[in-house]
Amino acid sequence: MLFSENFKIAIRALRANKMRAALTMLGIMIGVATVVALLSVGNGATANITSSIQSNGANLLTVSPGKQQAGPPGSGGSQQASYLYYSDYQLLQRSLVSNVAAIVPTYQSSYLVKYGNESFSVNVTGVTKEYQETNSYKMANGRFISDGDNTSQSRVAVLGSQTAKDLFGSLNPIGKTISVNGVKFEVAGVLESKGSSGFGSSDDAVFIPLETGYNKLFGSTATHNDKKIVNRISVSVTTTEAMDTVSAQIEFLIRRSHKLAASDELDFNVLSQSDLLSTLTSVTQTLTVFLGAIAGISLLVGGIGIMNIMLVSVTERTKEIGLRKAVGATKNQILTQFLIETVTLSLLGGILGILLGVGIALAFSVSGLISSVITADSILLAFTFALAIGVFFGLYPASRAANLHPMVALRYE
Repeated sequence: MLFSENFKIAIRALRANKMRAALTMLGIMIGVATVVALLSVGNGATANITSSIQSNGANLLTVSPGKQQAGPPGSGGSQQASYLYYSDYQLLQRSLVSNVAAIVPTYQSSYLVKYGNESFSVNVTGVTKEYQETNSYKMANGRFISDGDNTSQSRVAVLGSQTAKDLFGSLNPIGKTISVNGVKFEVAGVLESKGSSGFGSSDDAVFIPLETGYNKLFGSTATHNDKKIVNRISVSVTTTEAMDTVSAQIEFLIRRSHKLAASDELDFNVLSQSDLLSTLTSVTQTLTVFLGAIAGISLLVGGIGIMNIMLVSVTERTKEIGLRKAVGATKNQILTQFLIETVTLSLLGGILGILLGVGIALAFSVSGLISSVITADSILLAFTFALAIGVFFGLYPASRAANLHPMVALRYE
C-alpha cells in the first residue's frame, strides 16, 4: 500500500473523531509550545547578557571582594565578608603603568531619591571620570562626572535614562536639584539607555563623584577599620594579549596589600569579561536546559495520551483490521498504517505547538518583559521531538493491531 494511501486513511480516521483527535493533539501542542517558548526566552537572556558584557569592552578586568571563612561550618567559626579598599585602587594606580588604559573604583549603595512628589529607592554609585569610557556609556543630555567634580567634592549627579524619566517625566532634568538620602545634588547629565543585562539595569541608577559620596553621603557604611572601601575596581587593559599579565600583577599587588601569604586563599576575585561571560552563559544555558527538560515532561504526557487513544482506536477497528488481513493485508502493512496515523496525529500537534510557541515568544518580546530569540535549532528540536513521540508511542498500538489474528478479529463484537 502506498504511503499516500495510508496517509489518506489516517486523515479519514482522524476526521471521523475530530474532538478526540483535537484533545489528543492538545497534549503534544502544549508540550512543543512550551519547549519552543522556553528555549527562545533562554536564548534571548543569553544574548542580552552577552551583549551587555561585550558592550563594556572585551579588555576589562574586574576586581571584587571575595569571601573569607574563619572556620569550617558547625565549628563555631564565622564567615565574614572580605573588603576591597580605596587604598587598593590607589596602589594599582601607582603600580600598574604599562598595558593599562584606565583604573576605575566604584562604591554603590541603595538610597531614597526624591524630586518634588516623586521618590523611590535606587542604586547610587560613586564613580570617577574614567567610568563613562570604561563602561561605554553615552550621554543623552548634559555631561558626565569630571575630575574637577571629585577634586572639589561637587554635589552633582548623572541619572540613568529610566531614573530621569521616573523623576522628571518629560521635563529636562539638567540643572534641577534632587535629594539623595536628604543630600541635595544638581543633575549634570542623563545617560542614554543601555537596557537590562538580566542582572539589573544601568538605566535605573544615579552616579555621583566618588569623593563626594565618601564625604557627604555614604558615611560609615563605606568604611571598615577607618579605611574607605569600594565594591569594585575595573581595570581597562590596552590589548587582549596583556590581559593575563595584568591580571597576575593585580593579584600579586592586592595579595601583598592584604598581607596574604602565598598559601592563603584569596579574599578577592579578578575576573575578565570573557570569564564573566563564560560563567553567566553557562548559568543561563543550564537553566534553559532545565526548563526545557520540565517542558519535555508535558511532551511525555502527550505521548502517553496518543498511545492510549490509538489503543482505543485499535479496539474499535478490530473488525476492520480482520477484514484487511482476510483480503491479504500483511503485518507490515497494518503496522505501517497505524504508525502513520499516530505520527500524523503527533506531527499536526507539533506544528500547531510550534506556531503557538513562536507566538508566545514574540508576545514576550513585544511586551518588553523578557526578550526572546527564536532560532531554527529550537524549532527543529521541537519538531523532531514531536516526530519521535509519535513513533515511540505509536509502535505498541500499531504492533498490537498488526499481530491480531484475522479469525479472532472478524469474530470480535
